[in-house]
Amino acid sequence: MLYYLSKYLEEIDFPGAHMFSFVSFRSLMALIISLLVSAIFGQYFINLLKRKQISETQRDASIDPFGVNKIGVPSMGGIIIIVAILVPCLLLGKFDNVYMNLMLITTIWLGTLGFLDDYIKIFKKDKEGLHGKFKIIGQVGLGLIVGLTLYFSPQAVVRENVTVERNNGVQMVVHKSIEEKSTKTTIPFFKNNNLDYADIMSFCGKYAHAAGWVLFVIVTIFVVTAVSNGANLNDGMDGMCAGNSAIIGVTLGILAYVSSHVQFAGYLNIMYIPGCEELVVFISAFVGALIGFLWYNAYPAQVFMGDTGSLTIGGIIAVFAIAIHKELLIPILCGVFLIENLSVILQVNYYKLGKRKGVKQRLFKRTPIHDNFRTTPQQLDPDCRYWTKWPNSAFHESKITFRFWIITIILAAITIITLKIR
Repeated sequence: MLYYLSKYLEEIDFPGAHMFSFVSFRSLMALIISLLVSAIFGQYFINLLKRKQISETQRDASIDPFGVNKIGVPSMGGIIIIVAILVPCLLLGKFDNVYMNLMLITTIWLGTLGFLDDYIKIFKKDKEGLHGKFKIIGQVGLGLIVGLTLYFSPQAVVRENVTVERNNGVQMVVHKSIEEKSTKTTIPFFKNNNLDYADIMSFCGKYAHAAGWVLFVIVTIFVVTAVSNGANLNDGMDGMCAGNSAIIGVTLGILAYVSSHVQFAGYLNIMYIPGCEELVVFISAFVGALIGFLWYNAYPAQVFMGDTGSLTIGGIIAVFAIAIHKELLIPILCGVFLIENLSVILQVNYYKLGKRKGVKQRLFKRTPIHDNFRTTPQQLDPDCRYWTKWPNSAFHESKITFRFWIITIILAAITIITLKIR
């Protein structure tokens, strides 16, 4: 709203109104506002949750040795994050921008899905929450919306990066002058770093381009589902998911900014994406909301984000990466989420394999993998065979959280470096 008000004030030569035209100004303002909203609104909301007794009623001591201190801590704190994202975006965003609209839809869509899950757990006293199939339907539905919007919207275009050789033999990266719909995405570590989904579907002959878009939509659905579930699994310790996601958000903001700047995009040899600078405003609000939430969520947590927050966070990261054609960087950037997902999948299948043989076995002490590091030898099942019992003693969850943050920082640096290492 303030952006459109500033345009009117510019017409009447109001001093300072032109500042809102700069993405850098609006992004920093979004960061500050989201921080303030998260911090100030957060305190009032936590007090409300306590009065309504919307809190953790039990903790599994066999999994969380510190859980006894967390009984009664308010949950559904993800609402704080969602409000802190929406307020600055509604104030400073451009609503005629397809990317901003997609991110707002993603936030509300998955926020609602996560809220329903938390509501069932807390108010219906059903520990399982929303049935898994409904979560999958919601995630697949969002993936379809995102994929089809990027296919049909005339705003969702790119100017492809191409390498040309001058007369003196010097190679330069330039961008095509024509903005076009594209099924291409950035692929790391390869010199010709654009992967075209249509090329993968070349066996479809004259329908390869259409088949490429179908593949793109399928990839979108997979990425949204995988990353949102990964963030959900990562949300198991105080500050863990919020801190990792803030680091990932900063990295995505850098990628969005260079993708929206034709000179930077040329230097890094990546696609130029007109209009995606608006995503920098959104991701600034996202990072600010998470940092503000950490004020209350860092150990010892005064509030838990619940699925309301974790599903939303994962979905935002996934859709953002897809919008800037960087979804194939997700396995590196979100490596922590990937490992959390894989640890659970491997643990379940290894256990089932042993069960068929009549053997009780597990790969790790606990999964998701962060639980493995806080499990003491006394908590292990003496009748179970473990592939690994490392570490031999339990770490405090604050140490585990900080070490996961450090790993994410390293992965974030590697993600950016891949744009030059080919």
